[in-house]
Amino acid sequence: MSYAAKNIDVKDRLIFALDVPTRAQALEWMDRLGDAVSFYKIGMELLTSGEYFQVLQDLADRGKKIFVDLKFFDVPATVASAVKGLTRYPVYFCTIHGNDGMMRAAAEVKGNIRVLAVTALTSLDQHDLDDLGFQCDPQQLVLSRAKAALAAGCDGVVSSGLEVAALRREVDHALITVCPGIRPVGNSDDQKRTLDVAEAFAAGADYIVVGRPIRQAPDPRAAALAMQATIAQALAAAG
Repeated sequence: MSYAAKNIDVKDRLIFALDVPTRAQALEWMDRLGDAVSFYKIGMELLTSGEYFQVLQDLADRGKKIFVDLKFFDVPATVASAVKGLTRYPVYFCTIHGNDGMMRAAAEVKGNIRVLAVTALTSLDQHDLDDLGFQCDPQQLVLSRAKAALAAGCDGVVSSGLEVAALRREVDHALITVCPGIRPVGNSDDQKRTLDVAEAFAAGADYIVVGRPIRQAPDPRAAALAMQATIAQALAAAG
């Protein structure tokens, strides 16, 4: 698998979704997880606390990698301004929606940030895409947006693990694949297009994003460590 050839520290491949409403809770999670997690995603829930950039700095001070997941969507000039503003901070990944103009504008000003294009949210299934007017299935939409993202100068995509194998077959292997919605078997929440940890890496994922399965575990740190062990085993099996 191509993902094994990328120079990514094994412990960085698990990204914890720090979906909490306050800085105090974010700091509690950093303390609780300790060295079990080295990469954190901070999204819109924390943004409305007014403490977003304090948490970003807290993560940086602890030596954590940071994924700013705000899914910018606006006219290209505005998206470019937002991404350029983020270059003032120690951000590793940021997300924008997969529109050609927005992707090109963001790529031109991204600096050292890796820009990820959102393809199709993992909470959407075929029925949802039909309602939105897309005349294709989720896999076709993801492939189309992934190819456009690379052509526009973006670094990768956020996609369901269900589409990663097709991405590896049909898109340049330089593409970074970040897969949210990773769930244990028997998932019953709002994520509809999911895989488990081992399946995602067997398919070719570079990173996975995990939130509730860690946050809701009886022992969150142990759950994160178990996922780290599963990732290491999946990578070793892939050779």
